[in-house]
Amino acid sequence: MNSAQSVVLLSCATSVPPRRFTQQQALELAGYTSPRIREIFYNSGIEWRHFWLDPENFTPDETPDELHRRYRDGALHLACQAATDCLRAAGLQPADVDCLLVASCTGYLCPDLSTRLAGHLPMRSDVQRGALLGHGCAGALPLLQRAADFARAHPGRRALAIAVEVCSAAYYLDHTLETMIGNAICADGAAAVLLSAADRSPASGTRPALLGFYSVLDPTHQDKVGFEQREGKLRIILAAEIRHLAGPILDRCLDGLLAPRGLRRDQIRFWILHPGGRKVLDAAARYLGLAEDQLGFSRRVLRSFGNMSSPTVLFVLNEVLRSGRPRPGDYGVLLALGPGFVAEAALLQW
Repeated sequence: MNSAQSVVLLSCATSVPPRRFTQQQALELAGYTSPRIREIFYNSGIEWRHFWLDPENFTPDETPDELHRRYRDGALHLACQAATDCLRAAGLQPADVDCLLVASCTGYLCPDLSTRLAGHLPMRSDVQRGALLGHGCAGALPLLQRAADFARAHPGRRALAIAVEVCSAAYYLDHTLETMIGNAICADGAAAVLLSAADRSPASGTRPALLGFYSVLDPTHQDKVGFEQREGKLRIILAAEIRHLAGPILDRCLDGLLAPRGLRRDQIRFWILHPGGRKVLDAAARYLGLAEDQLGFSRRVLRSFGNMSSPTVLFVLNEVLRSGRPRPGDYGVLLALGPGFVAEAALLQW
């Protein structure tokens, strides 16, 4: 593909459940009473979270079937809303989408969510579809990469990429630190991005191009983060070592993204870090040498929405896009950690 054509991000949109909860309300819903757990909730850097549940009917001992129904209903609604808003922002209709890709890790559906969405919106009967399962908090990056692959292979056609999670359908109550932390920070939400390989003329305005991706996979720490099946439910695995492992693997990933392109870190204007949690974000920023003002967008998303797993980094991206601050030529880097243990990165240029 010649330099006049790039995979361009045409639009981005996010969606959350209508009910918003303070950390105090979330603590009461979960039924925790320990002062130690209360401190974890209150020191998380989070003020609000959104859950796909009705507090009037909620009980902390829900069955696996009830949790599955929450995922099915919530994921379809949130993904549909994010997709609709994303297409509207680009001035397009569902029938204008040529490829629909969905990333999720907090539930399983067959037919998969992309197939259900294609029929629900509705899209053309020949729309290509795909699902990326189990990539956790890093899921948005391989999702964007697969969507960019489609756009690059089919110039002029459009790929809609949606990351959606209903973490409230994957909670588990016990007295281990990792489940307490998971219940203190995780939330529900969806984000959609529309991509196309198009001529980057002045008419494209401030739409950024996706210049490339890079991944670093370290299977020696595969047991440190993810989900396990217990009593028919998904139970989070979130080892305390993650905050110490975060910096080195993100550092390697960032070098792999920037060095082949002759870029230095001080040339990156927008740092779009997945806010997996306050301590992980702090550790990553220290290791990468980022100043506090470079974390503003990530901190804001964590404060207002919590950690929604895969869509969260796209919430940060959306904040950057809505800020009006990017100028032509600016670079941005998306960074996220996920189970595997993996670091994922993507490079943008406006």
